[in-house]
Amino acid sequence: MVHYAVTAEEALRKLKNGNEYYSKNNSNTGDISGEIRMDTLTNGQRPYAVVVSCSDSRVIPEVAFNAGIGELFVIRVAGNVIDDHQLGSIEYAVSHLGIKLVVVLGHNHCGAVDAAVNHDPDGFVKFITDEIKLAIGDEKDEYKATCLNVRRSVDVIEKSFEIQREEKHGLRVIGAVYRLEDGTVKFNV
Repeated sequence: MVHYAVTAEEALRKLKNGNEYYSKNNSNTGDISGEIRMDTLTNGQRPYAVVVSCSDSRVIPEVAFNAGIGELFVIRVAGNVIDDHQLGSIEYAVSHLGIKLVVVLGHNHCGAVDAAVNHDPDGFVKFITDEIKLAIGDEKDEYKATCLNVRRSVDVIEKSFEIQREEKHGLRVIGAVYRLEDGTVKFNV
């Protein structure tokens, strides 16, 4: 059941305004009150955007976008790579919650990107770095590699949701990069 849907443009404007507030004030005014917890319990969640973010503990999407409880549908995975699990979560958010904007949020100084560029890890981490290597090829510049990785995740999502693209259902998928130094987010990378 769709509880609350804003257009992709409205959602993007909210994210940009929230990030501007956060980066200028180093604070978050998102509602985390007991009242909003009870409201979302009783009436369900009403997020306005999906944010697929790296698991890095220094990147907190709700804080970076000045959001409170129930405002963002956040999916976190190291290196913000996309597989069937993330696609299933996105599909749920789009189909059942009516979300029209999906943002893939990478960040500079990403350990997963660094591992893909400069190392050859083994174990389960290799699944992540192999995906990133597909995105970045031979790129050695950390920021360019981050942007290429974000772009690949955007492309995977767009191809997977082709039938729900902007023309038909209003779904928009964009890439963004969070800067650890100042908390700003650059959209459409």
